[in-house]
Amino acid sequence: MNCLVDPRSFLRFDFGAYHPFKTYRLGLAYALIDAYGLAEEGATCTLLPRMATDAELQAFHLPAYLEILRLADSGMFVPNLFAHNLGTGDNPVFPGVYEWAASVAGASIDCAKAVLEGRAPIAFNLAGGLHHAMPAHAAGFCHINDVALAVAALVLAGKRVAYLDIDAHHGDGVQHAFYKTDRVLTISVHQDGHTIFPGTGFVGEIGLEAGRGYAVNVPLAPGARDDVFERVFDEVVFPLLDRYGPDVLVTQLGADALLGDRVAALGMSLSCFERYVTRLASLDLPWVALGGGGYDVGNVTRAWTLAWARMNGVALPDEIPTAWQTQAATFGVVVPSLRGPALDEPSPVRVLAALDNTLASLKEHVFPLVPRA
Repeated sequence: MNCLVDPRSFLRFDFGAYHPFKTYRLGLAYALIDAYGLAEEGATCTLLPRMATDAELQAFHLPAYLEILRLADSGMFVPNLFAHNLGTGDNPVFPGVYEWAASVAGASIDCAKAVLEGRAPIAFNLAGGLHHAMPAHAAGFCHINDVALAVAALVLAGKRVAYLDIDAHHGDGVQHAFYKTDRVLTISVHQDGHTIFPGTGFVGEIGLEAGRGYAVNVPLAPGARDDVFERVFDEVVFPLLDRYGPDVLVTQLGADALLGDRVAALGMSLSCFERYVTRLASLDLPWVALGGGGYDVGNVTRAWTLAWARMNGVALPDEIPTAWQTQAATFGVVVPSLRGPALDEPSPVRVLAALDNTLASLKEHVFPLVPRA
């Protein structure tokens, strides 16, 4: 039985009226999953969030940073906030900010534990995937890096981990955490860092020391469509997974690479997203799945619902339950169908040319460094 984190306790946290990160998307995603009957007791193992301990958090974050974040939990200004990139437009402090971040992390760590202990083949934390936070500072709407902490728990247990990240933004914090080890293969497929935050994730970033070749970056030019993503999956992601032979799979399923996102400029379709998750499920690996970015709430809720369905071997109909449509409309979210229209438009020639160069570089400089397991 697969495990799903119930994110509804997170809905009381608020990044602010004008911040693009909306926690209510978690509630709507869970409600849509439930509307399709995929969160029912007896069919799903439900995990409730809990705050990660200091010892767990210090597997990646420095104590001094955690103390400042804890002091900021009141939502008030405290000294040294800006030194840790806190209190900025991207990384606000708000009432409960430490509890929020530590609870997301605790939920992701518990997903890793559920998989490690054999209690679930797959565990999914919709609220997770906050992949930008660094050891001593917040970044990109991420205060604590739950991804790095969940992966660290798996590595500590002796597992070899493959981390796949399809968020539109480079998974820089996770790459940083495991840049010098071959115990974690990190693959990030994202919009080119020349055009979007965090300005990293270039094809030449391939790891150092024992980790050389185990950091894989696939930057995509703005305007990339399904044809580009399918080639990346066919020519990079799944071949490298096959070569590496991980014990556990960890994925960041950010929905901001989908067409129509408010922040990014990529063009993946919901159907392509669903096909990707279906292929991951077919690998039959222990799997820790995490959410991530996504600033079109309609896209986010549908993508993660499709993901959870495919994790459970279910093909959902396109028709969205009426009760959920009514609930979503109160947040201004109106979507016509679960998958939306087919997106057959090819990527621009300039995007395809950039992709050719990226794939050629990876096949020449990275693939030879990853021996077959």
